[in-house]
Amino acid sequence: MKPRPWITLSSREVYRNPWLRLREDVARMPDGRTTIYGVCELPGGAGVLPFVDDERVIMVRQYRYVQRENHRWEMPTGGIHPGETPAEAAQRELREEIGYEAAELVSIHSFYSSKSVCDEICHLFIGRGLTRTVAIPDETEFLEIAIMPFAEVLQLVLSGEIRDAMTVIAVLLSARRCQGSEA
Repeated sequence: MKPRPWITLSSREVYRNPWLRLREDVARMPDGRTTIYGVCELPGGAGVLPFVDDERVIMVRQYRYVQRENHRWEMPTGGIHPGETPAEAAQRELREEIGYEAAELVSIHSFYSSKSVCDEICHLFIGRGLTRTVAIPDETEFLEIAIMPFAEVLQLVLSGEIRDAMTVIAVLLSARRCQGSEA
């Protein structure tokens, strides 16, 4: 038997800033009891694994305040702005973070970033046919940019050195596509 849905009885905003909204719901569970449930609302995310050619990708590194570290590589990623499609957000992130645009964006996957507490859906792309533009990072971004062999990036994922979920998923799916000659 399929699980039955919970019913939201009330909802109140607890906190909001430009990047997220936190709300607290009272929900009725299938057995009739009620519970409090915290939900983090996020606008969704987009990330691009930008291939310079068949063997190399562009990666970024920046200080990540929540994790308190600045040494892990990741692909260009960011939030989807109101009115943007995931592909438009992906192109914007490429321009902002690495100063490139992709002639071709291939959608490779969408996933829930944390299905039990967040409503965020992340959209992943492979970018090809890169052309140089001007990088204009957000005011909170201080980035190091590097062109790296894809094989090295894959090893960093497999060893656990790269931990960003969007990057891990995109790199593993790209490696699988390369093995199947679908890249």
